[in-house]
Amino acid sequence: MIPLKGVYTALITPFDKEGNLDEEGLRQLIRHQIDNQIDGVVLLGSTGESPTVTKEEQKRIILTGREETSNKTLFMIGTGSYSTAQTIENSVLAQKLGADCALVVTPYYNKPTQEGLYQHFKALAKAVDLPIVIYNPPHRTGQNLLTETLKRLLDIPTIIGIKESTGNITQMSEVVEVVREWRPEFNVLTGDDALTLSMMALGGCGVISVVSNLIPAKIKELYLAAANGDFALARDLHYRLMPLFKAAFIETNPIPIKAAMNLCGFPAGECRLPLCALSVENMSELQLTLSSNLYFDVFNRMTKQH
Repeated sequence: MIPLKGVYTALITPFDKEGNLDEEGLRQLIRHQIDNQIDGVVLLGSTGESPTVTKEEQKRIILTGREETSNKTLFMIGTGSYSTAQTIENSVLAQKLGADCALVVTPYYNKPTQEGLYQHFKALAKAVDLPIVIYNPPHRTGQNLLTETLKRLLDIPTIIGIKESTGNITQMSEVVEVVREWRPEFNVLTGDDALTLSMMALGGCGVISVVSNLIPAKIKELYLAAANGDFALARDLHYRLMPLFKAAFIETNPIPIKAAMNLCGFPAGECRLPLCALSVENMSELQLTLSSNLYFDVFNRMTKQH
């Protein structure tokens, strides 16, 4: 089983001024992650605006990612959909094009029952050999994968982990506790930057991060401090980075993180509709956060370069 321990960046999908896929920009972003010793990159997730990406772009993104990450860092692809058949199709493609594992969001919009969620992941695991990481963000999907249902899914060996994104400390704790008892090698990661420290303290494996798009080395430093038991340093980093964690979600992800990356000179571009540009008010607050955070020097450094 693939051990998922560390920081995995939920990478944005960069677009050019005409709104087309910026393939060279994507390469630059992946190289920036690798240069900063990130443990893996996730393409075509929520942060990657996967619902607005065409089938042809999907293939180009996966092929570009595989080429840039080969033998350098773990390569995860978001393949989830509200349709089990479509999820299987996406996962088969990801497997064929060389992904190391699939990040699969719980089906959204149609709000399946807990039995439906179980059958969805069971059918997917039967259809593909690709290792599967469940992604549970009920604030996006309208349905929460309960710990009792996850416990049933632990019997499926190709389901290797969960991106726990409920934002609920009690459920996070329950998930870690169940995993420790029934399948200790199962990987539990948070999908919320602000809960990285909490997840590590509970016994989790790390984070699938949005903010690491911008500062991968600093998020990795936070993870390592907690993983090594230096919680004094981890708390210091957590509180210093908290203003940026908050700013990155001041509007719907990935609107703020793409705005921040544009401000700092990274290839990002605008979000595709129905996501729109960051409001003027929130842009001012984001700029203030970037320029004033004592632990964050990317803004001044990058703006001088660009």
